[in-house]
Amino acid sequence: MQPGLRSGKLTKWKDERGFGFIQPVDGSQEVFLHISEVRDATRRPQENDMIYYHCVVDSDGRVRACNAFILGARNKPAPLSHRATSSDATASSFPLVEVVLLSLLPLVGIIHFTLTTRNPFPIVLYPTMSLVTYALYADDKSRAKRKDWRTSEQTLHLCELAGGWLGGFIAQRMLRHKSQKESYQAAFWAIVIIHYIAWLFWLFLGRMLWA
Repeated sequence: MQPGLRSGKLTKWKDERGFGFIQPVDGSQEVFLHISEVRDATRRPQENDMIYYHCVVDSDGRVRACNAFILGARNKPAPLSHRATSSDATASSFPLVEVVLLSLLPLVGIIHFTLTTRNPFPIVLYPTMSLVTYALYADDKSRAKRKDWRTSEQTLHLCELAGGWLGGFIAQRMLRHKSQKESYQAAFWAIVIIHYIAWLFWLFLGRMLWA
C-alpha cells in the first residue's frame, strides 16, 4: 500500500454531475470525490464501491480525494509509450463518413420540407442547434476538468431534441465526451430515432397532409 493511501466506501454518488462522497473506513469526515480524480477505471463509480484514494485539502478547507481508484474495477497500468499516445489523442479527427451517413435522411427531409412548404426553418434550426449543442459539450468537458458545476444532462438532451443531435454526435466523437456512459447514449440515440421517424413520416405522409 502506498504511503498516504486511504480507503472508504462511496456512500453517495451523483453520476449525472460526476461527483460523490466517500465514507472513510476509520469513520472520519466524508471526503469529496470528483470523477476526474478516478484513475484507470473500467467503469464509472457506483454507490457502495470501495475506493482507494489520497487526500488533499482545498483552500476553503474542504477535504477531497485525488488519484483514486475503484477496488475491483481498475485497469492495469499501460506502458509509458501507450500513455503518451493516449494523452496525445484527447481530441479525435472529424468523423466525416459517420456524419454524412447520419445526416443523409434528415437532409433529404429538410430539402423536401423546404421545397414543399416554402419554409426554410429546419435549414436554420439544425445547424444553429448543432453549433449550440457542440459548444455546450465543450463547455461541460472544460467544467469537468476544472471540477466546476456541470451542465445537466437534461439540458444537453433538450438541445439535441431541438435539432442539435448531430452537433452532439460530433462532440462525442471529437471531444470524447459523454461517449462511454451507457444511460446517456441510450437517451441520445432515442432522440436520433425520434428525428428519423419524424422525417420518415414527413417524406411518406407529409405531402398528402400538406396537400
